[in-house]
Amino acid sequence: MKFSDLVQETYSAISSNKTRTALTILGIIIGIGSVVAMISVGEGVKQQIESNIESMGSNLIMVMPGFQRVVGSQARSYRGSAQSLTLEDVEAIETKVQNIKAISPEVVGRYQIMAKGTNTNCSVYGVGASYAQIKNIEIENGSFITQQNIQRLSKVAVLGPTTANDLFGEGINPVGQVIRINKVNFTVIGITQSKGGAGLLNQDDVVYVPINTFQQFLSGDDYVSIINIQVKDQNNMLLVQNDVTNLLLERHNIKNPQEADFSLLNLTDVIAISTSITNILTIFLSSIAGISLLVGGIGIMNMMLTNVTERTKEIGLRKAIGAKSKEITLQFLFESIMLTFIGGIFGIIVG
Repeated sequence: MKFSDLVQETYSAISSNKTRTALTILGIIIGIGSVVAMISVGEGVKQQIESNIESMGSNLIMVMPGFQRVVGSQARSYRGSAQSLTLEDVEAIETKVQNIKAISPEVVGRYQIMAKGTNTNCSVYGVGASYAQIKNIEIENGSFITQQNIQRLSKVAVLGPTTANDLFGEGINPVGQVIRINKVNFTVIGITQSKGGAGLLNQDDVVYVPINTFQQFLSGDDYVSIINIQVKDQNNMLLVQNDVTNLLLERHNIKNPQEADFSLLNLTDVIAISTSITNILTIFLSSIAGISLLVGGIGIMNMMLTNVTERTKEIGLRKAIGAKSKEITLQFLFESIMLTFIGGIFGIIVG
């Protein structure tokens, strides 16, 4: 049998019962479309999570305070809820630990911000001069906090775009304007570029001020919430993490690491864990969608069996005039391939 004859016979067989053919193809479209859609959803979620984590900084280690826990006790420690890290710890890490590209302490509080009759409630961060570099923050207008601002206890502030719009309105450059935080006036020196987020994790609804100024006029203490450490090379992450741990244990006079009053978070490990979770989620969703694909395959098999039953006389006639069993089998096989191919193309487009 020539290939052209095979195609012509297949077209005639498929088009002879358009409704049944359409329903069979629809099953394949739904199956393949579901698989493609679920895999796309899984990959999209993974990329979104990785993007959000990476926006917090690259090669980043975060040191957070915690209550000292005596081994054997049932007391729990909560990251960031204690006061065990100071600016002296930051200076010690910066001077004694190798392979550090940048380091910046961070303190945070939520305050009411006022400006020209408007007000908003958002997170206020006291940060160091290297904070923008570590956290991948880019400036839209003005400048970020400098080391000179920190040394002079300057009352300056850098606004996120959402905070700037809430206080001064859209399209207005607030650089040089004055805002009031906790009854203290701050001069706006810069606006950051949008990074996105929502709720309490909105990186655009924030205010940055020098850390010394924050401690002096807002928090009233010398403690820091987080020490952000950017490592020069990702291969040195574990080495720096161990060196920082040993240094802080020594400074805090803690001999047993299990009793440490601080904890370290490596964002590289967080990305690896999140990737593993999303991969499992993708496999799970794809397996569920694969059931639809199986049902579509059974639909094609059912249609082929029905065709064989309905065309028994035709098959007998073909054999009588010399057709071989292999050629008849090839014809029905080619019909099923065509149905799967057509359904697969539309299924990929739909997915």
